[in-house]
Amino acid sequence: QVQLVESGGGSVQTGGSLTLSCAASGFTSGRYCMAWFRQAPGDEREGVAVISSGGGTTYADSVKGRFTLSQDNAKNTVYLQMNSLKPEDTALYYCAARSRSLWQGCALRRADFNYWGQGTQVTVSS
Repeated sequence: QVQLVESGGGSVQTGGSLTLSCAASGFTSGRYCMAWFRQAPGDEREGVAVISSGGGTTYADSVKGRFTLSQDNAKNTVYLQMNSLKPEDTALYYCAARSRSLWQGCALRRADFNYWGQGTQVTVSS
């Protein structure tokens, strides 16, 4: 059974930085997509960034140039480095994962992901 455990959320002021971590266990597939989504109160859950097992990344336009997604395959962990944080980045951040076939890419589509973490809160104050 796949489990995703997030950590690293917190409260920062505008312009600050945080790094979120997501440790995965129980994944038997060597090909996967791992992503971060976020959801603010009253809003839909939106994709932030996704990384494939091959290392390719895709970012939402709202975070390009500020967030960096990376992975440590030895630790089965992905990291979301968030810089230049803005109040609009305030949300509950969820880690998500799915296995993929050789010919499948990784897109930031919520419906594609079948494994989810419990969420970690990020609050950015002005």
